[in-house]
Amino acid sequence: MKLTQLISTLVLSASVFILPSSVSANGGAELQSANIDIHNQASLQRGAKYFVNYCQGCHSLKFSRYNRIALDMGLTNDQVIENLIFTRDVKGNPTKVGNLMTNALDKEAAAKWFGAPPPDLSLVGRSRSADWIYTYLNSFYADPSRPMGVNNLVFPNVGMPHVLAGLQGLATLHEAKADEHGDAHHAAAPTLSIEEPGSLTQTEYKAVTRDLTNFLVYVAEPVQLHRKTYGVWVLLFLGIFFIFAYLLKKEYWKDVH
Repeated sequence: MKLTQLISTLVLSASVFILPSSVSANGGAELQSANIDIHNQASLQRGAKYFVNYCQGCHSLKFSRYNRIALDMGLTNDQVIENLIFTRDVKGNPTKVGNLMTNALDKEAAAKWFGAPPPDLSLVGRSRSADWIYTYLNSFYADPSRPMGVNNLVFPNVGMPHVLAGLQGLATLHEAKADEHGDAHHAAAPTLSIEEPGSLTQTEYKAVTRDLTNFLVYVAEPVQLHRKTYGVWVLLFLGIFFIFAYLLKKEYWKDVH
């Protein structure tokens, strides 16, 4: 078998496994652009605040420490202790700023309540992508048939309650309808409309979910704040090194004909 045929075969074989998972990963819903900026410290600070207040009761960030996010977000340890740490250890002592961002949720009890223990979200920004997280947070709708009374377009039959419902409100799902020729394959996508408004306007709520998404993407890979800068310096070094290497090569080979 020729090399080009082998490569084509491998690519096609991989697509059999990759494409179905990528299609089903968002429940068939069209992902919205999160348009985040991980270098926006104010956004990251707000995202950390929303995570601690609305998410950390169930979800942990077991690969992230409070003092690490303090360093990257321009916060002092005292600011983190005052604004982001509200937990205690098993002995009842206040959580220290150098501790991992875990919680005290009993996994067995959580499995009974939700059907499965809430996952750790340390790497969700990498495993799911920013657009997926942002769309997920904006895709909850009322569904009386579900145990928590809500469902999600991106994650159908999700076991998680809509913890941000007080901010967004509760949306109603409008199912897709067939086109004028009765063709369901060309039907418009299902849409959501807010029937019970929350404390925020929809523009304000989207800003909240964008900040929360930004924070989760940062947590998944904190080094991304600096790696592009490192890359510039590496390329600059290689460019200067190339000049000296070329001059050295000319010196060694000047007498060779």
